Amino acid sequence: MNNFLKIFFKQRILGVDIGTDSIKVAEISVWGKHKKLENYSEVKSSLVSKDPLLSVDEKGNLVSSSLISSALREILKEASIKTKKVVFSLPDFLTLAASFEIPPMPEKEIAGAVYYNASRYITLPISEVTLDWRIVPNNPQSKDSPMKVFLIAIPNQVIKEYQEIAKAAGLNLHALEPEVFGIVRSLAKNDKNVACLIDMGAKTSTINIIDNGHLKRSYSFNFSGNQLSTALSSALGVKLEEVEKVKNEEGILSKKENVTKTLKSFIDQLFSEIKNISTDFLEEEKKQIDEFYLTGGISNLPGLKDYFMENFKGPVYIPNYFSDFDHPRILKDSLFQMSPRFSVVVGVALVILDI
Repeated sequence: MNNFLKIFFKQRILGVDIGTDSIKVAEISVWGKHKKLENYSEVKSSLVSKDPLLSVDEKGNLVSSSLISSALREILKEASIKTKKVVFSLPDFLTLAASFEIPPMPEKEIAGAVYYNASRYITLPISEVTLDWRIVPNNPQSKDSPMKVFLIAIPNQVIKEYQEIAKAAGLNLHALEPEVFGIVRSLAKNDKNVACLIDMGAKTSTINIIDNGHLKRSYSFNFSGNQLSTALSSALGVKLEEVEKVKNEEGILSKKENVTKTLKSFIDQLFSEIKNISTDFLEEEKKQIDEFYLTGGISNLPGLKDYFMENFKGPVYIPNYFSDFDHPRILKDSLFQMSPRFSVVVGVALVILDI
């Protein structure tokens, strides 16, 4: 649809983020320059399955496709969501990522260059994956500087399984998008600062460097909310169900020394990763991180933002990804609290702006 027609016709799309901890959906509409949150829902995986809902077997195949489809059908029914066009996010552990440089060239030649170079960086045969990439613009002061490619390879088997999930749930699959691209889009930064976006999930976390609004680096590593819960459960000698209340209500601000000590010991490992990445970026790009953004389920951990500010130079933010959307005023506070968990699903739904 061209830009002229977008002014007169409201478009709707459904974003779906299937995680190990929960399923999140967000139905949004766009009409001209207006964006509206039409509907949203979140269902904990524990209500659907005793095992992690999004997991893979030794061959890399999803093991709970039928459960996911059934859960989605129920979510759409309970939330009265009518939109059929859907975009699914893909977690980092279901994709392969790489970055490299190519010589400056006309836009029509970029795809061929990316495919040519991809086989050097992707462990699977190129015939077994589908490639998605983003180009980081050249240095405007040097037309001869190489173009940087941020590449993600999606196994074709994964695409097939998500197609089957959509079909079984009664949805029309419009696109699959790596969650890191969704997160960057939801942040929608247009300034020239260098930002470090830390997405802390239930199973894994990513550290992403965004320069002038473009994704420059993305690193996935083993730091998660589940690890924090398990460590606290061991330190306190209580069940995981009880730990969640302590973690979410007290966090680093807890008056219990063993709670604070346990949480900080794990978070310090995250800080070490961020500092190493920041140092490497400074050495290679000659740029420092200007600001930090926290997202994902752990972002609202009491005391976490202040602890970040104690350890890093530059402001630390927890963005409200719903701030640009029209929505009932009564939902303002609740949407702000849940925003970090919905960064991915809002970001992938915003692909509607590119349609």
